[in-house]
Amino acid sequence: MSDDDATAGSDPDSYPIEGTALVKTAALASVPAAAVPELLARVQADLGPRIDEYRRRYERIAAEPERETFLVEPDHWEAVGERLGLTERERDAVARAHEAAVERIGSGNDRREEFDTALEIRSGVVIGVDSDGDE
Repeated sequence: MSDDDATAGSDPDSYPIEGTALVKTAALASVPAAAVPELLARVQADLGPRIDEYRRRYERIAAEPERETFLVEPDHWEAVGERLGLTERERDAVARAHEAAVERIGSGNDRREEFDTALEIRSGVVIGVDSDGDE
C-alpha cells in the first residue's frame, strides 16, 4: 500500500477500498462520511464469502494479494442493497466507492482507460481476500 492509499483512522483489513477512492466516496456520497467505512465493512462481510461465486460468474479484471476486482451487471448493487437492507443513498455510496476503487486499480495498472470504458456499461466490485486467496 502506498502512502497515497493509506487512510488515517480506517481499518484496511475490514474492506478492500482505501486511499483516494475512500476519500472521494466520503466527499461525494449522500451519506455522512463517517458512515462510509462501516457500510463498506458490511458489504465486504457479505461479498467475501461469495468470492468463489464471483470468480465463476463474472469477469475478473484484476487480482492482487489483498483483493480481486470484477465487472458485474449494472443492477448488481440493487440486489446487494436489498440483501443488506441498505437505503438508496447507502447503496449509491457503496457503488460509488467500488467504482472509484476500480478506477484507482486501473490507474495503478496502467489500464485506467480500459476500466473507465468498461464501467460505462457495467459496475465494478472489489472484494477483499486473505493471503491464501480466500475471503
